[in-house]
Amino acid sequence: MSRKCELTGKSVMVGNNVSHANNKTKRRFLPNLVNVTLLSEALDQSFRMRIAASALRTVEHRGGLDAFLMKEKVENLSSKAVEMRRKVSQKLSESAAA
Repeated sequence: MSRKCELTGKSVMVGNNVSHANNKTKRRFLPNLVNVTLLSEALDQSFRMRIAASALRTVEHRGGLDAFLMKEKVENLSSKAVEMRRKVSQKLSESAAA
């Protein structure tokens, strides 16, 4: 399983540990990934995902999983999230037409 957020695309970054003597050694900055279950109101279905804690706050701020998926860029989403976005948009368009 890769260390990448399924919703925002946040992944591992690299940098340097810098000592007091200004010695530099490589290190990795890992994203704060958490396993969560999010509910889609449009689909009436829950989805288990591994997302960053900051992404979880963003989902809540934007008004839920459906609103987040519709506002987020497709490039940042995982293949699973892109499929969820397609299903949500299809369901929303059906409900708007009815």
